This record gives sequence, C-alpha cells and structure tokens, in this order.
Amino acid sequence: MTDDLVQSWPEIIRTIRARTPARVLAGRAGSSYRTASQLELREAHAAAADAVQNELELTSTLGTRFCETWKLFEVSTLATSKAEFLLRPDFGRRFSADARALIKDRCPARVDLQIAVGDGLSVAAIAAQVPQLLPLLMQGAIRRGWHVGQPFVIRHCRVGVLNDIGELLSPKVALLLVGERPGLATAESLSAYLAFRPNGGHTDADRNLISNIHARGTPPTEAATRILDLISAMMSEQISGTKLNISSLTP
Repeated sequence: MTDDLVQSWPEIIRTIRARTPARVLAGRAGSSYRTASQLELREAHAAAADAVQNELELTSTLGTRFCETWKLFEVSTLATSKAEFLLRPDFGRRFSADARALIKDRCPARVDLQIAVGDGLSVAAIAAQVPQLLPLLMQGAIRRGWHVGQPFVIRHCRVGVLNDIGELLSPKVALLLVGERPGLATAESLSAYLAFRPNGGHTDADRNLISNIHARGTPPTEAATRILDLISAMMSEQISGTKLNISSLTP
C-alpha cells in the first residue's frame, strides 16, 4: 500500500490502523482487496505455514552464545517428527525416555521455579521472543529470592508437558514458554503457561496463561513483569488455574 494513499486517509482511519495489525479499513478494488493487501495477506499466510513446519534447532534458533550463557540443553517428547507431532498432539505432552533421564540428571528437583521453552506451533516465536524474555525472567526471579532450576528446551512440545515436568522435578511453579499457533497478523507470538505444583492429573483449568507476547502485543519487558507477579500470586495462594484470584494482577 503506497504512502500517498495512506496519507490521503482521514486521521481517524490512520490512527485506528496504527493501533492494530488486523486488516481493517484496508480499502478495496471493487469487491476484492487491493493488490497490495492481497500480496500482504499471501505473505502472512506463507510466514504462518513456515512457522508451523520449521524445526527447532537449538543453537541456530537461539544462538550459540545465548545457549552457552544459560547452559540450555534440548530434549524431545514422544513425537519423533514434525508430522507426527502435528498428527498426534498426545505425543507432544509426554517426554521420551531419554528426555526424562537427561532432565533428571541436569535439573535440580523441588526448586521454586522451573522454566522450560517449547517450540509448540511456532519456532519463529521462540527465536524472536525468548532471547529477551528468558533473561528478564531469570534475573527477576533471582531478585525475588526464588531458587530457579536449570532451564531447558523441548522439541515437539505441547502445553500438557507441564504435567511431566511436575512429576519429574516437583517444582513449586513450572513455566512453559511456547510458540503460539501463527495467525495472519504475526507468526512470532509467544505464550507463557504456568502451573502450581503440576502433576499428571492437571488439566487446562489448573493452568494460567499470558499470551500474545510479541512486539505489537504484550512486549517481553511487560510480559516478564506480569509472569513474575503471577508466579508470586501462585506461591502466596498455593494454587493456580481457575481457582487463583488474579483480579489484583489485571493491568
């Protein structure tokens, strides 16, 4: 869309469009989108498809120095390929036997906070958000006096893997940073799922979520504060999910 066309719009239209990535008030050519809008839509669709299909590669996704700084290591779920992961969501909720052994060997048990990073449905979200968000969370947790476990990265990961983390390591709070299903506004949106003392009986009702972590949603700096405050509430009330009173945390 040309700058001249944008500048010809009334100020209220420009203001609305500047506040959302949604394709609203985009104009039309007859009954169709303008050519520029059509091309933007196809580009966004391709980016979303790529984000789902891309495979997590630890050092290339997050960078060698970042992985070395935080001593990150990679484990896998029962899904042995991206195709199997997409067809069998249940496989993405459980660790493989090798993963279970490695996690127990490298991560201390019964810490206050255990953080994991999962590819989920968007490796692009992991690459874009985790390098900024993880240090903020680690440093903020340490400032609050919490004992934080060794973070690790999970390939072919679904949210339910939080239950396995709980059963393996017994942390007070487990936090999973996971790539969201890409939309046509962005393929780089991250979610943070949290659970107090997760176990094999937990469902979505026992977890809390902060979503849309990206530059035009909830930026990582704001997300880190909200996540840490939510963890504090969980530790204080000894509960998570729908039973947790989060009214005081609402911005």
